[in-house]
Amino acid sequence: MSEGRMVITVPASSANLGPGFDSIGIAVNRYLTLRVRHHDEWKFIPLSSELDGVPEDEANLIYQVAKKVADQYEKELPPCHVEMESTIPLARGLGSSASAIIAGIELANQLLSLRLSNEEKVRIASVWEGHPDNVSPSVYGGLLIGSHSEDETDVVYCGVPEIDIVMLVPDEELMTKKARSVLPNDISFAQAIRGSSVSNVLVAAILQGNWSLAGKMMTKDVFHHPYRKALVPGLEDVMDSIVELGGYGAALSGAGPAIICFTKIGDGQRLAEKLNERFPQFSTDLVRPDSNGVTVEGLPFVIE
Repeated sequence: MSEGRMVITVPASSANLGPGFDSIGIAVNRYLTLRVRHHDEWKFIPLSSELDGVPEDEANLIYQVAKKVADQYEKELPPCHVEMESTIPLARGLGSSASAIIAGIELANQLLSLRLSNEEKVRIASVWEGHPDNVSPSVYGGLLIGSHSEDETDVVYCGVPEIDIVMLVPDEELMTKKARSVLPNDISFAQAIRGSSVSNVLVAAILQGNWSLAGKMMTKDVFHHPYRKALVPGLEDVMDSIVELGGYGAALSGAGPAIICFTKIGDGQRLAEKLNERFPQFSTDLVRPDSNGVTVEGLPFVIE
């Protein structure tokens, strides 16, 4: 094996955007970064407080995913030391686990020279995650709309929206498992039609750049907001007041508890200040859509 060192960077993502449940996601400029070098054994070294408590051995999710990919292609992973830094808060609805899954896939891709396409990366990640809305933006960057089943995964890249985004982040974590547990197993046919129509208009509005209409549709979600609002105090108040405060719309980010708020490009700081004044229980974080998706720098390892 030739010596080498590489840096893998994976953006965070926000999913659902209200009625786009398990199917719409956008990459944002908060990142998980791996600095990888060859070693005699596997070790993961967290360098950020956001990664406190993350396993440092082969129990690490990144390794588990990389090993699964290696097994799928009947190859052996060479051991490495991996320094990890993250600006993605854990268990807040910003795709921290999805970014780790993509990092694991890219780690295997580079270490084993698999030359995986973006479509293959998204399929592997969606099978692991169960849906494509967080993982696909972390691969492509920008905004993605996708559908996933046992048989196939289809995603559509929709470019990089020209918007500012303000994240409202509470101190408390909300584990995805708990947020999933409050959702119903079934909804009525009439409710499904309503939810589908709202989601369809959301997508059409986004594609036309009509973010005012997209924001309106976010407030009409029937798939998860009605069931999860009790887990996120302040969610309804934020959605009810976001237009008054100068935003297009707001929605629970992924499974929460962070709330994603959209506004005109250049107006993000003004909106963040107004939100901070109205909702002091949240911290505000002004972010932008990420345009690149997962990136790799430096010399990858080559197995001879």
